[in-house]
Amino acid sequence: MRKRGYSLAEQLLDTLEERGYRSTSPRRAVANVIAGQERHFTAEELREKLPEVGRATIYRSLKILVDAGVLCRVLLEDGNLHYQLSHRGHHHHLLCVECGASEDLLGCDIEDLLQSVSAAHGFQLSGHWLEVYGRCQSCLQTQVPA
Repeated sequence: MRKRGYSLAEQLLDTLEERGYRSTSPRRAVANVIAGQERHFTAEELREKLPEVGRATIYRSLKILVDAGVLCRVLLEDGNLHYQLSHRGHHHHLLCVECGASEDLLGCDIEDLLQSVSAAHGFQLSGHWLEVYGRCQSCLQTQVPA
């Protein structure tokens, strides 16, 4: 996604503009905060960092960026929806239930299985979303034996 010479915030704004949305001051603020995130984040965390930006602007910007493939949604085990930058195409996530680390899981090999299961039930598949929960290698190594 990174264009040479452009900051990540500028690239996020370019994505919004390519989809017909103006680069307003609130959207620039949202892009700047997203660009500074090192981990996954929630819409409410953005709201806390941007109290001057309306809730609708934050959620609308997140939806546009997810639809554009620039952000991806991450559903944590506790049901909370988070977002993170998406540097690749279609992928899933390995999520650590202890430390919250997220790792992209590339190579979606379940498409054929989903197509056949859907067809067997007379269902037309339009997409899927998979999160895999467990413990990361770091947490496993620091785990105290029982």
